Amino acid sequence: MTDSSARPVAVFDLDNTLADTAHRQHFLESRPRDWDAFFAAAPADPPLAEGVELALETARECEIVYLTGRPERCRRDTLDWLAAHGLPEGRVHMRGDADRRPARFTKLETLRRLARGRRVRVLVDDDELVCDDAERAGFAVVRARWADRSAALEDAQEREGRT
Repeated sequence: MTDSSARPVAVFDLDNTLADTAHRQHFLESRPRDWDAFFAAAPADPPLAEGVELALETARECEIVYLTGRPERCRRDTLDWLAAHGLPEGRVHMRGDADRRPARFTKLETLRRLARGRRVRVLVDDDELVCDDAERAGFAVVRARWADRSAALEDAQEREGRT
């Protein structure tokens, strides 16, 4: 049952929605991919102005929730990054360290869980497959197309379930 008295929820992805991962994507272009280095470099991500502005604007009417494919072991760095860049406070849902399912499965599962208790006003994400599945499930979506696309990152999201 949804709590209609509570503010709606707006769900924001992190990588290539709020955080620019371009400087660390080279770690995903080699074989094997260097995931430890990829995630270790995340604290140096510059913020993406369009995403940050949208999060701040949306926070006026919604509770912000962050939904990322980053593994749980990155929580401290992620929380520090959000605070350092002035993003609204909000719960952060992360992938379990051993969870290798594609983001479109893990994120839709979390969206549905959130929607059981609150109205989800919007999902903001750069992953086209996540956006497609969320729209099919009835969620409103904003496609974050303001970062440069990375074939290596897209492949990693779908095939390796790492982000």
